[in-house]
Amino acid sequence: MAYEVDFKTVSTEGLESSPVADALAGLRANEARYFKNKYDHVFVVEPAADAKEEIDYVARILKDERDIVIESRPLEATSFTVDGVRWTYVFYENGLSINVLYTLEESGKRAVGFKLSDGMEVPEELASRFKFARQKSKLAGTIRGSYFVIKGEY
Repeated sequence: MAYEVDFKTVSTEGLESSPVADALAGLRANEARYFKNKYDHVFVVEPAADAKEEIDYVARILKDERDIVIESRPLEATSFTVDGVRWTYVFYENGLSINVLYTLEESGKRAVGFKLSDGMEVPEELASRFKFARQKSKLAGTIRGSYFVIKGEY
């Protein structure tokens, strides 16, 4: 069942099996706040079992672009389009959040972003490939993030 993420009252709903559930819920709420404030978009996620298409889309881009396979189990995902940009998010059990920003116009920005929940280790499949910058968040504590530019067409 779809879940509208509330960034005023942070909930671990759908993320309970994560060892960093509170931090991951804060990270998810941080994303919800961003989209509400910037685009007036309500951030709604679905359980992984109902979001196979979104999860496969992100996995395909990671595999094709950088030969990355995420070992952690996906818990939730969402995909939506605002201002000509398709956004796809997957939240993983280990505390990782991956988003794909894909501008629908040919010359627009296209990238994959990684965010690590406060308290989680850098996943082995990302550790040697990316450096992570730190960002403070009232909702999520310290978020570590990195990204790469997408070169292919998806």
